[in-house]
Amino acid sequence: MILYDDPISGNGYKIRLLLALLGISYQYVPVDILRGESRTPEFLAKNPNGRIPVLQLDDGTFLPESNAALFYLSQGTDYWPGDKVQQARVMQWLFFEQYSHEPNIATARFWLAIKGLEETPFNRKLLEQKHKAGNEALAVMDQHLSTRTFMVGERYSIADIALYAYTHEAHEGGFDLSLYPHVQAWLDRVSGQPGHVTTEQIPRA
Repeated sequence: MILYDDPISGNGYKIRLLLALLGISYQYVPVDILRGESRTPEFLAKNPNGRIPVLQLDDGTFLPESNAALFYLSQGTDYWPGDKVQQARVMQWLFFEQYSHEPNIATARFWLAIKGLEETPFNRKLLEQKHKAGNEALAVMDQHLSTRTFMVGERYSIADIALYAYTHEAHEGGFDLSLYPHVQAWLDRVSGQPGHVTTEQIPRA
């Protein structure tokens, strides 16, 4: 397998984390999104949407979208439940992550920690909007985790992996995770899983 990814990407980290947990070796090809490397004709042939990450399977198939890759890799493993209702619950949280969580928490992190958002009244307003929606998403998670060990079925799954990626770096986007003690405890449980790797642990050729 080959993973085309930017090391700064939380979406790419999701896939790197699951591959590590599964003990799957792969080639890592860095793609610098800040330099436009995901918009070149060569990359667009892999993903016409021009976004990373893209997982290339052993048969040459290109699989864009991080949560689609998580779904593919998790089939037949402990990270995908066997019960149909729990499978649907995992998908529920994957959709939540991409619709309510990532667009706000990841965007705020990108603006502040990576791009360096210029301080203007307009940008402050945009950031306030992201913080409001992001905090609402974190509050939903905190309430859910107040009575659970993991997101679905009391077992670690790709729902946890998907949500962990940007939640554990939410402070870089100006979010105060101390307001969400159940989320904080869950972050510790996830990072304590056997085989866990950090965002800095990237395979080198």
